[in-house]
Amino acid sequence: MQQSKEEFLAHVNAVSKNTLMETLDIEMVDYGEDFLVARMPVTPKVHQPDGVLHGGATAALAESVGSFASHIFTDIDNYFVRGLEITANHLKSVKEGFVYAKATFLHKGRTTQLLDIRITDEADNLVSICRLSTISLPKKK
Repeated sequence: MQQSKEEFLAHVNAVSKNTLMETLDIEMVDYGEDFLVARMPVTPKVHQPDGVLHGGATAALAESVGSFASHIFTDIDNYFVRGLEITANHLKSVKEGFVYAKATFLHKGRTTQLLDIRITDEADNLVSICRLSTISLPKKK
């Protein structure tokens, strides 16, 4: 039996317990054939000292959603996914609300993947653009 979107997202979020994703309150909220969307609340927990979203928290959101996208679109019975490199260009400050990260594939190879992750605020303003490369490595039998 096929899982509903709600059941799938509940499962994906459940495996994030006791991880950085739980610490930062990152939640996967939508997915499709070639994308995954996560959100993170912007609270003092993820602020820099001057009260705006920390770039490191933004990068953690981007890497979380991008790595998860590579993971769910990979044959996880035979492979595991690891991040290789992440870049982030921060374009706009955010003080409160939520930021959303949408990961889409630029390249979905058998071994390496390249993802574009766009971080937006609640008004759909572009906050950051990130690129993440991942690698799928065979599990030892």
